[in-house]
Amino acid sequence: MKLRLTILLLMAATAVAAGGSRDDLSPTDLERVRAITRPAVDFSKPETFEKMQGGAATTPKVGDANALSQPSANLTFADRERFFLGNGIFRKDWVSSPSSTQASDGLGPLFNSRNCQACHIKDGRGHAPLSAGADAVSYLVRLSVPPDAAQAAQVAAGLIPAVPDPVYGLQLQDHGIAGLAPEGEVHIEYEDVPVTLSDGETVTLRKPTLSVDKPGFGPFAPGLMMSGRIAPAMSGMGLLEAIHDADIMSNADPHDTNGDGISGRPNLVSDGNGGLLIGRFGWKAAQPSVEQQTVHAFAGDMGLSTPILPDNAADCTEAQPDCRAMPNGAQERYGDTEVPRDVLDLVVFYSQNLAPPARRGFDKPDVLAGKAAFYQAGCPACHVPKFVTGRNAAHEAQRFQLIWPYTDMLLHDMGPGLADGRGEGLADGSEWRTAPLWGIGLAHKVSAEAGFLHDGRARTLEEAILWHGGEAQAARDSYAALQKAERDALVKFLESL
Repeated sequence: MKLRLTILLLMAATAVAAGGSRDDLSPTDLERVRAITRPAVDFSKPETFEKMQGGAATTPKVGDANALSQPSANLTFADRERFFLGNGIFRKDWVSSPSSTQASDGLGPLFNSRNCQACHIKDGRGHAPLSAGADAVSYLVRLSVPPDAAQAAQVAAGLIPAVPDPVYGLQLQDHGIAGLAPEGEVHIEYEDVPVTLSDGETVTLRKPTLSVDKPGFGPFAPGLMMSGRIAPAMSGMGLLEAIHDADIMSNADPHDTNGDGISGRPNLVSDGNGGLLIGRFGWKAAQPSVEQQTVHAFAGDMGLSTPILPDNAADCTEAQPDCRAMPNGAQERYGDTEVPRDVLDLVVFYSQNLAPPARRGFDKPDVLAGKAAFYQAGCPACHVPKFVTGRNAAHEAQRFQLIWPYTDMLLHDMGPGLADGRGEGLADGSEWRTAPLWGIGLAHKVSAEAGFLHDGRARTLEEAILWHGGEAQAARDSYAALQKAERDALVKFLESL
C-alpha cells in the first residue's frame, strides 16, 4: 500500500508541477484549453458554449423520457448504425441455457437482471427498493470480507478490488435460473432523519439499513461487509473516458497541501502488465474503461461471459458446485464465450456514445443565480465543471471536445453519513468518486423513481446535497445556510444540467 501511495503522490506532484501538462496538445492549443476551462467569475450571463454539455456530441432531443438514450450528435451514419445495434443488445432479454434462442442464452446461472436496460432505466439512474421487501431490480449489493496480509497486498497492487466472500463472491445475485436458489433477498428499512435549515424549513432524509434475508448457500463469512448500489446514469461515458490523465491528476491533492479541505485522489487499478491505470467508472472508480465496466456488468449482473472475463459460470464461486455445473450459453459458431467479441464491442460502443443532453434554461436569471450559489458554496472544488478531451481519444466523436460533466473523477471522503465501511481498490469505506452531474436534471423525466447518491437513498437533489459530509461538509453547510429562494435557485441550476 505504501508503494502504491508513493506512486500516486508522484503522479499527482508531477501533474501539478507541470500545470496539468498535456502531451497531446501543442503549446498554442494548451493555452486555448487553459483559457476555456478556467472557472467562471461572471454569473450575469452564461459562459460560451455552456449549453452544449457534451461539445459536438450533445443531443438537443431532451423533450421526453428518452432524453438520455440519444446517440452522440457528431456520429457518422455508419457509427449511428453501430450505436443502434448496440442499443438493441443493451435492451434485449437474455435467457438461460439450453435454449432455442442460441444467440441470447447463457443467463446466469446466478444473476440480478435479464438485460442491461432493466438496471440502467432508459440509460438513466436506477433506484433503491421503495420499501422493505420491495423488488431490488436496478439495485445491487457488493460484498467483501476483511483481507489478510497477502490479500491486502493484492488489493494495494490493484490486482483485486476487494476480498470476496468465499461462498458468495463480490456481488449478491438475488435471482437464479430454474433449479438454482438465488443467493438471497435484499431487504432495506429506512429511518427518517429530519434536518432543519437556516430559515427553519425541515427536510426529512431517509437513512437506509441493508440486510440480506434467506441466504441460498449457507451463512455468510464472518466480518462480511455489504454495500448497496443503484445503477448510475450512462450519459457521456466515452467523453469521461477521453479526459486526459494529466487533467485528472492535476486536481488530485491527497494530502490537502493547499489547505482547502479537499484531498481528492484517483483510484488506481492494474493494467494487467505491471502498470497502473486511473479508475474512472463505478461509484468508487474501480474500473478504468468503459469496456472493463461493461464486461464486469455482463459477468456480475447477468452471469454472462465475455472474451475478457471468459468464465461461463460467471460469478458462481468454487463453493457453489451446483451453480458451476449448470449448462452455459457458449456456442461454438459464435466463439468460446456467451457474449462474443463483436457483440461486446457493439455494447461498449453504444455505452461510449450515449450523448449528454443540452442544457435547458441555462440563461435564465434564477439558474444563473443558482450557478453563482453553487460556486460560492465551493461545489466546483470536486464537481469540476469543464474539461477539453484528449486529441488522441480512441474515437473521433470524443476528440478535443469542450465538455461540462461537473466531476473531477477523483475519490473524496464523504463523511460517516455516506460511508459504507467497505474498501474497493484504493478507495476506503468513506470515499466515493465525484459523480458527474450532466443529465441529473432529467433524472425524474427519464424515470420517476430515480434515486440519487450511490445507494439511491436521496429522493431529491436537495436530499442528496444534505447527505454530503467529510470533504463536502463545508459546501453542504453553505447550502443549508442559504435562504429558501437561494436554495431553490441552486437546485434550479442543477436541474438545468
